Amino acid sequence: MASRITVKQQGTDEAVVEGGKQQKKKGVANGRNRKALGDIGNLANVGEVEVKPNRPITRSFGALLLANAQAEAAAAADKNKKNKVSANVAGPPPVSNAVAVTKRVVHKRCQKKVAVKPKPKKAIDKEAIPDEEIQKEKKREGDDNSKKTHAFTSVLTARSKAACGITNKPKEQIIDIDAGDVDNELAAVEYIDDLYRFYKLFENENRPHDYIDSQPEIKERSRAILVNWLIDVNTKFYLSLETLYLTINIIDRFLSVKSIPSCRELQLVGISAMLMASKYEEIWPPQVEDFVCLTTYTHEQILVMEKTILGNLEWTLTVPTSLVFLIRFIKATVPDQELENMAHFLSELGLVHYATVMYCPSMVAASAVFAARCTLNKIPLWNETLELHTGYSLEQLMECARLLVSFHSMVGNEELKVVYRKYSDPQKGAVAMLPPAKNLLPEGFVPQ
Repeated sequence: MASRITVKQQGTDEAVVEGGKQQKKKGVANGRNRKALGDIGNLANVGEVEVKPNRPITRSFGALLLANAQAEAAAAADKNKKNKVSANVAGPPPVSNAVAVTKRVVHKRCQKKVAVKPKPKKAIDKEAIPDEEIQKEKKREGDDNSKKTHAFTSVLTARSKAACGITNKPKEQIIDIDAGDVDNELAAVEYIDDLYRFYKLFENENRPHDYIDSQPEIKERSRAILVNWLIDVNTKFYLSLETLYLTINIIDRFLSVKSIPSCRELQLVGISAMLMASKYEEIWPPQVEDFVCLTTYTHEQILVMEKTILGNLEWTLTVPTSLVFLIRFIKATVPDQELENMAHFLSELGLVHYATVMYCPSMVAASAVFAARCTLNKIPLWNETLELHTGYSLEQLMECARLLVSFHSMVGNEELKVVYRKYSDPQKGAVAMLPPAKNLLPEGFVPQ
C-alpha cells in the first residue's frame, strides 16, 4: 500500500489524511477546545453579538448593533487620547466592515416610511345643519378675528389717553409699616390690625354728640377758652398727650349728657376731668392739691365733681381718642419729624375748636395727616398704604381737612395762642409758623 501523507494546517490542531477518508481532530477527541467552530463561514461576530446573514434586523437588534458600534468608537477615542494623538484627526476612528454594513442596513430600514393616505373628507351638507349651529360657528369665527386684529377706534382711543396722560398706571406697592417692629413685643404686631379694627367699631359708641344747643350757659368760645387753658396746664405739669386727649373726651361726653347751671362750673368740670385722666394715664399723676393751687375750688369740690362725672359716664374711661388713631396713621405715612409735628399741631387745633366734635376721632386724625402732607407739599398727598390703614379715601377727608387748615390760617390772629406758641418752639420744628396749605383753602378766603 502507498504511504499516507499527512498535512498539518496552520492555526489548527487537526490532521487531514490524503484522500479525505479519515480525519482525526485532536480538539474533538479531547472535548476541551472547540475554537475551530469559530471558522465556520455562516457566522460573523460583531462585538459579542453573533450576526447571521439572513437574520432580519429589527429595531431592538439594530439599536443593539448601533450601541456596540458607538462603544467601540468611544474605546478607540480613549485609546487615541492615551497615546497623545492630536485632536485634529480627520475622520472618525475605523469601524469594522460588519459594523458599517449593519449601520447602512439600519439606516435604510429607518428611511423606509409607510405612506399614509389621508382619509377623504366627507362632504357636509349645510342645508342639513340647523341655522342656530351656523350662527354659532360664524360668531366664533368673528370672535377669533376680533382677537387677532385691533379696530382703528381702539387704537385711536389708546393714543388719545396716552397723549392726555390717562394711562392705566400700575398700582402702588403697599408698605408693611410693622416690618421693623416684628421683634418688638410691646408693638403687638400680631394683634395690631385687629386692635384698630376694634377701635374703629367702638369709637362711635362713646362719641360725644352736638351739645351746645342743650347747654344754655355754655358757648363755643367758652369751651375753646377752657381747652386752651387745659393744654397749658398739661404742658406745665409735663403730662402726656394721652392725658390731654382723654381729658377733652371726658369733658365733651359729660356735657353731652349733663347740663351745668352756670359757666363758672365749666372750669371745675375741666380740672376734675384732668384729674381723672391723669389717674388713668400717668404713672405719677398730680395730686388734688396741685389742681387746687391753680383754681379757686376746694379739695372737696373737685372730688365731688369727679364722682359726678364718673357716675354720668358709667365709669367708662377706656375709649379710643383721636390720638390713638393719629399715632397709627402717622406711622403709615412713613414720616419725618417735621410731618409728625405738623400732624400733631393740626390735631390739637381741632381739640380747641368745637366744630370738630361732629367728626369721629379716626376721621379727625386722618384729616390731620392729610392736611399736614398738603401743608408740607408731600408727594403723593395720599397713597394706597394710608387709605388701607385709615379706611378713608381722599374725597372723604376733604371737608374735615379744609376745616383744620382754616384753623391753621387763623391761629396767628386769635387770642387763644397756646397751641401756636407750643408748636412755634424750635424743638417742635416751629411748624406753627409755616404757611397753611393754600390748595385746601377756599378761593377768596380771608382769615378772621
